[in-house]
Amino acid sequence: MELWMEKSAFSAGGLCLGPHLPSPGIHWMCSSEPGRVLLLIHVFLPFVMYGEKGRMNGQTLIGGAADARPGPLWTDPFGNKAGEAAHRGVPPLTLALAGGPPEQESEEETAMEDSPTMVKLDQGENQVSPCRGRRCFPTALGYVTGDMKEFSNWIKDKPQMLQFVDWVLRGLSQVVFVSNPISGILILVGLLVQNPWWALNGCVGTVVSTLTALLLSQDRSAIAAGLQGYNATLVGILMAVLSDKGNYFCPVFSSALNSIFHKWDLPVFTLPFNMALSMYISATGHYNPFFPAKLFTPVTSVPNVTWTDLNALQLLKSLPVGIGQMFGCDNPWTGGIFLCAILLFSPLMCLHAAIGSLLGIAAGLSLSAPFEDIYSGFWGFNSSLACIAIGGMFMALTWQTHLLALACSLFTAYLAVSMSNLMAVAGLPSCTWPFCLATLLFLLLATNNPNIYRMPLSKVTYPEENRIFYLQAKKKGMVESPL
Repeated sequence: MELWMEKSAFSAGGLCLGPHLPSPGIHWMCSSEPGRVLLLIHVFLPFVMYGEKGRMNGQTLIGGAADARPGPLWTDPFGNKAGEAAHRGVPPLTLALAGGPPEQESEEETAMEDSPTMVKLDQGENQVSPCRGRRCFPTALGYVTGDMKEFSNWIKDKPQMLQFVDWVLRGLSQVVFVSNPISGILILVGLLVQNPWWALNGCVGTVVSTLTALLLSQDRSAIAAGLQGYNATLVGILMAVLSDKGNYFCPVFSSALNSIFHKWDLPVFTLPFNMALSMYISATGHYNPFFPAKLFTPVTSVPNVTWTDLNALQLLKSLPVGIGQMFGCDNPWTGGIFLCAILLFSPLMCLHAAIGSLLGIAAGLSLSAPFEDIYSGFWGFNSSLACIAIGGMFMALTWQTHLLALACSLFTAYLAVSMSNLMAVAGLPSCTWPFCLATLLFLLLATNNPNIYRMPLSKVTYPEENRIFYLQAKKKGMVESPL
C-alpha cells in the first residue's frame, strides 16, 4: 500500500504527463473516479493552503511538489520548480495527514513569507490604500505646516526664479520666527489689508536684501530659510510707517552682527533692523526738509486714566493688534491674519504669541498706562516676540521653560516702557530693542537644570520639532544645558 501511494504521489507530481513516466498506476489515476479525486487532493490542496496562510508551519499538507527536490519539469505559481519527488520518495499519506514530525522552516518559505508579493497574494482585493478619506487630510496638512521641508527639497532643482520667490516669502515670515512660504503669503495679505504701500515697501526691502546676500556670497542655507531678508522687511515697512512726509523707501540693511553672535551660538534677532532704523532717524529727524520722520517726545504730563472708561471690546481687540504691531500694523484684522500665519507654522508658537500679547496688556494695566497705548498694541508686540522666542523656539519647550517664557514676556513689557521713555528724550522710537535685549539676557541665563535647555542654533526649526530633538537627546543621555 505504501508503494502504491508513492507511485500515486509521483503520478500527481507529474500531472499525468503520459507514458514517459514509469508508473504502472498512472492510467488508473487518470481514468477512474477515485483516482481523479486523489489527484485533485494531491495537486490543488497545497496551493489552496498556500493562498490562505502562505505556509503550513514549515511543511505542506502532504508530501509532493513543495517538499520535492527542484526539477526541470514544471514551475508552481510562486516560481518553485518541482517534478522529481520520486527520486527521494514521499512520506505516507497517513503520516502527512497526522501532521508528521515538526520540521525546520526553510529559508525559501521564510523569504516567501516576508516577500511583498506574498503579502499581496494574502490580502488580494482586501488591500486598503493607506491614504483614503479623512486619513489623507493629516498627511496633506503635514506638507504645508512647519517649515515645509519636503517643499524645500522639491524646489532645489527647480528654476532659480521660483526658488527666489520662496526665499522672499520665507523672509517676510521670518519677522515672527516663521519659515514657511504659505505663512509668508498670509503675512503679505495682512500687510495689504493694512496698507498696500507698506506691503510694497516690505517686499522691496526683502527682495533687495536677499539679492544683496546672494551677491555677497552669504550662506545659501540661511538665504533659503529667509534669514537674510526679514530685517530689511521691517526696515522697509517702518520707514514708511514713521515717515512724516509722503511715502518713500530707502533700504538699509546690516548683518555684520552674525559673525559676532555666532561665537556664542546666539541669534541676532532684529538687532540689525533696530540699528539701521535708529541710525536713519537720528540722521534725518523730524525737521529734515526731504525725509522728515515722526516726532518722538517724552511724556511731560500725568495721563488721565479713568478705569470706568476701560472698554472691554477694545481691550480684546488689542490682543491681535499687539501681534500686528510686530510689523507696525494697528489693524486687528491684520493681526488676526498674522496669527493664522503663525498657527499654520506652529500651534505652540501661536499659543505663546497670544499669551505674550495678553501679558503685555496686563503689564500695561498694572502700571495704569493710558488706554490708547494699550489699545494700539504698544504693550503687546515686544512681549509677544519674547514669549515666542523663549517658549519653545530657542529653548526646548518644557513646563520650566514655559514659565520662563511668561517671566521673560512680563520683563520685556516693563523694559519696553522704560526704554521708550529713555529713547524719547533722544527723539527715537524704542522699536524692538526691548525684545532683543531681554530675550538675549534670558538666553544667557546660567543654570544647571537640564530641563531648561537652550537649543543649538543649527538645530532650531519650530517648537514641536525642537521638543522632539530635545527628548531624543535626553533619551540618549546627551542633554547638557549649555546655559
